[in-house]
Amino acid sequence: MRRQFGIKNGYHMAYLFMIGLFMGILFVNLGHDTWISNGSLLGAEMMNRLKNSRPAGEGLVGYILRHRLFAGCLLCLVSTTLIGMPFLCAYICYMGISAGCLLSVAVVRYGIRGLLFVAAVLFPQALLLVPAYILLFFWAADVNRTLYAPRTQLEGYERFSSRFYLRKGAQIIAIMAVVIMGCLLESYVNPGILHFVLKLF
Repeated sequence: MRRQFGIKNGYHMAYLFMIGLFMGILFVNLGHDTWISNGSLLGAEMMNRLKNSRPAGEGLVGYILRHRLFAGCLLCLVSTTLIGMPFLCAYICYMGISAGCLLSVAVVRYGIRGLLFVAAVLFPQALLLVPAYILLFFWAADVNRTLYAPRTQLEGYERFSSRFYLRKGAQIIAIMAVVIMGCLLESYVNPGILHFVLKLF
């Protein structure tokens, strides 16, 4: 049953992200004047600032760690409440909208070069962060289901089991360790790759 629940949740999360992605693309195309003509996102001034600045990893790592770990810890905490699943669904949809907006603006402004820019923004930290966030979403959904989903008396014993909390504690520590490694890549490796790709703009 747990495996079926995980597969079902995986499909639902993918659907939510794709819906958000489509909404983000739609927002940019419907609001072309706001996002492209009058917007500064990925505009010439912003790209020039990115070209002329190459921050050191030491200056980035603190900010990125705070941002990523705060989001992860907030998701963990909210997953233990009754609003855990709605919050998780909204967060996944928000990530899809953000990705759709960024991708659309990059492609409309720069075409194929825009796709290359988005890839440079994500590489190589996405190789760790994407799997880590997917596992975090599954973790949060499983915790919320265990604590609040209706179940039989025998199954309900799991929510009071110390073994459950120890297992979930070990899992979240491992996930956060991967997130931290992704943050280190984003701070120390990604700026060099992004600076190299920006030479094309």
